[in-house]
Amino acid sequence: MTERKSVLITGASAGIGAATAVLAAAQGYNVGIGYRSDEKGAREVAKRAHALGAKTVLLQGDMAVEADILRIFTQCDTALGPLYGLVNNAGIVDTTQRVEDMSRVRLEQMFMVNTVGVIQCAQHAVKRMAKRYGGVGGCIVNISSVAARTGSAGQYVDYAASKAAVDIFTTGLAQENAREGIRVNAVRPGITRTQIHAKGGEPGREDALAHLIPMGRAGEATEIAEAILFLLSEKASYMTGAILDVGGGR
Repeated sequence: MTERKSVLITGASAGIGAATAVLAAAQGYNVGIGYRSDEKGAREVAKRAHALGAKTVLLQGDMAVEADILRIFTQCDTALGPLYGLVNNAGIVDTTQRVEDMSRVRLEQMFMVNTVGVIQCAQHAVKRMAKRYGGVGGCIVNISSVAARTGSAGQYVDYAASKAAVDIFTTGLAQENAREGIRVNAVRPGITRTQIHAKGGEPGREDALAHLIPMGRAGEATEIAEAILFLLSEKASYMTGAILDVGGGR
């Protein structure tokens, strides 16, 4: 890659987002590192990406807050120039609970971050990338979950539903922008070794559920990042509307 293109990654202070940011830097991208509250983690990711030659910018914002989303895109424009790629990675999960016990507050937060935030980030990306807005195209990769297929019954059906919405949004957005030079795809990670379950009150969940995975182990964040970077690359130039399962066979 002769000239570094710019990629904005939400939820990039840890886990899959952090691994994606570092790999993107290694593959020649400049990186906007989105985060909500883990500034220390975001700075560490930026340090690693910078060591690989990338220009970086820290982008603090809550994906449930519309004004924050607008601000991070504006800041990314200023720091990194034209946007080539968006990785819609930020997401939350909550504690295990049956559907009938889930509060309205929980449901609203789940969908605001995992679904509405994804859609609004994509809106801002399209307005920068689409030919009809004077853009030159680009790529959007939405991070879904294998839970969108399995349903997560007895655990967090709300999370699964919020990710299933991301899947169909990916399909529709890809079709809507196929002639605008924008490719839109998604990755569905399976059980992956990150901190998301610990933050949701279930540390060690990855190992506890490893027996459900045909490959017999949880995935690593770097393995998910490889799929994301493939979809951002020219190697996936004829792929749009695709949803890649990276779940060890589950």
